[in-house]
Amino acid sequence: MTELARIGISLDPTLLEQFDRLINDKGYVNRSEAIRDMIRSALVEEQVRRADDTPTVGTVTLVYDHHTRDLSDKLTEHQHSHHDAIVSALHVHLDAHHCLEVVVVRGTAAQITRLADELIGTKGVKHGKLVLTTAGP
Repeated sequence: MTELARIGISLDPTLLEQFDRLINDKGYVNRSEAIRDMIRSALVEEQVRRADDTPTVGTVTLVYDHHTRDLSDKLTEHQHSHHDAIVSALHVHLDAHHCLEVVVVRGTAAQITRLADELIGTKGVKHGKLVLTTAGP
């Protein structure tokens, strides 16, 4: 078993009650595992934010109206011009007008952010979000 260090923290009772509800809703078996996950998540976010050359993987999620003139072609063209960073793409028809596209990306944080900005900023995209994580340890 991995050696663990013990720490103590002080929390306002209301905050602790909210935290306990959160970890219960997310299915954690104890507070320690939830806190470890929160720390790991914060460290990954900080690593990606701090260094533009950090190897990253992530997703760009887009929602758009496919009836918008030439939008599908423009999104496809952006993806082809960054073919080295695109791992995969998933296209889902949400209803008669709207599509969801999830693009799996890989590269440096700077490259991926530029690509995501291009895709999300394409005229006609209603909503977009980039989620990054590190590709390494």
